[in-house]
Amino acid sequence: MDKKAILHSQRVYLCTDEELAEMQTQCLEVLYDYNQTRPSEGDKRNEILYRLFGRVGESCYFEPPLRANWGCHTHVGDHVYANFNLTLVDDTHIYIGNHVMIGPNVTLATAGHPIDPDLRRQVAQFNMPVRIGDNVWIGAHSVVLPGVTIGENSVIGAGSIVTKDIPANVVAVGNPCRVMREIGSHDREYFFKDRKLESNVI
Repeated sequence: MDKKAILHSQRVYLCTDEELAEMQTQCLEVLYDYNQTRPSEGDKRNEILYRLFGRVGESCYFEPPLRANWGCHTHVGDHVYANFNLTLVDDTHIYIGNHVMIGPNVTLATAGHPIDPDLRRQVAQFNMPVRIGDNVWIGAHSVVLPGVTIGENSVIGAGSIVTKDIPANVVAVGNPCRVMREIGSHDREYFFKDRKLESNVI
C-alpha cells in the first residue's frame, strides 16, 4: 500500500515512517509562515491557505494561530470563519461545508489510538474522516472526535465533546454531546434567551 494511502485506510498503523514524518514537517513549515503574518496581510494569509489546505472556497477567514497536522487533508467550502486556536488533527480528511462558523479553541480530530496499551506503546494510530455540514456553528472549546459527521444548520454548544454523529437542524450540547432540541420557529423569533429579534436586523 502507498505510504500516504495508509493514512486514509481507516486501519491501525504504526506512526514510525520517516518519509511520512518529513511530509508532515513540510506542512508545519507552511503553517509557521501563516501564523507569523500580520493582521494587515490578508492577501498573504489567503495565498498561504491555498497552499496549505486541500481546498479553500471563497471568502474564508482563519484567525491565527491555526494548527494542523497535514493541512492538505482539510477541504474548506465557501464563507467559512474560524476564530483563533483552531486545531485540525487532519491525519485523514476533514470536510468543512459552506457558511460554517467555528469558535475559538475548537479541535477537529480525525486521529485516534487503540485502547490496548501494547499497541499504543508501538505508536499505533487510526484515522477516521470528519464531516461538518453547511451552515454549522461550532461553539468555543468544542472537540469533534474521529468519524463524526455534523449535519447542516446544526449548532454545537460551547465546550461540547462530539463523540457521535449529530443530525441536521438541531442544537446539541454537552459531554458527550447530545441533541437538546430541533431548530424551529422559536429561533426565528428569539435570538438569545427571551430577547426578541427585531423585524429589521441591523
